[in-house]
Amino acid sequence: MHIHILENWQHSHNFLVEPGKAERNTKIVMILTVVTMVIEIIAGWLSGSMALLADGWHMATHVAAFGITLFAYQYARRNVNNPQYTFGTGKVGVLGGFTSAVILAMVALIMVIESLMRLFRPDLIHFNEAIAVAIIGLGVNLISALVLEDDHDHDHNIQAAYIHVLADALTSILAIIALCGGKFFGWIWLDAVMGIVGAMVIAKWAYNLLQDTSAVLLDGAVDKEIRSSVLTVIESDADNRVADLHLWHLSQNHLAAMISLVTHYPQEPEYYRHLLQKIPSIAHVIVEVNPCNGESCHPDSGR
Repeated sequence: MHIHILENWQHSHNFLVEPGKAERNTKIVMILTVVTMVIEIIAGWLSGSMALLADGWHMATHVAAFGITLFAYQYARRNVNNPQYTFGTGKVGVLGGFTSAVILAMVALIMVIESLMRLFRPDLIHFNEAIAVAIIGLGVNLISALVLEDDHDHDHNIQAAYIHVLADALTSILAIIALCGGKFFGWIWLDAVMGIVGAMVIAKWAYNLLQDTSAVLLDGAVDKEIRSSVLTVIESDADNRVADLHLWHLSQNHLAAMISLVTHYPQEPEYYRHLLQKIPSIAHVIVEVNPCNGESCHPDSGR
């Protein structure tokens, strides 16, 4: 019967991106967006302006995306020690970012369809009301972008919220340009063209975010530089040779490594984990050490 305490060989599987400030800022942005959305929908209904109503309901999709962002933070935190999640809940935020990217792509598709319809069948545009709303929306989105700016590089979840804010800001800028062109020069078609341009840019942002998040969710290939660093760290010590190496994401910024190595001078697994501390993104390491005594294991014999 093993009588020793195992704590020295155990460690936490909490690989969450600490929400803190990012979660609070998302709540602020969500409140700003909800207030603006309600004002636009009410004003559009009272004034009969379809432009106001359309922009209000468009903002509702972004409110849903912010809700996903907040839910992902809270769910990950509540289940951080849930044994059903083998490596913790570090990927929940990434999943939230992926879901928001899908919503963003759907918004871009809807914008293209609506813009094409208006290009061939122009609707009556209430220029004064629409320009005023676009300016107000742009102001709200610029404030929201400033609130989220410090956090979006570190977390796919908050990055998705940031892109939704930028998407709204972009549509507001393009709308102002198009509406001014329509009001002062009679270029009614410019509204639809700007809608298509904005949708293409938003679709590109969504595609990039989908690529980044899906690579993490599907245990895609890790950056080649990190893989090369692992090989260099292990093989520069003694006569170690890496026979098999697997690297995958536990969260956006944390990696797991499974290493099988061959050496004439085997050490305890903790020795190799200590070597890998030079690579801060690696949070979980499994090492298989194979002692080598045969001629085929000679360093000059190849892998």
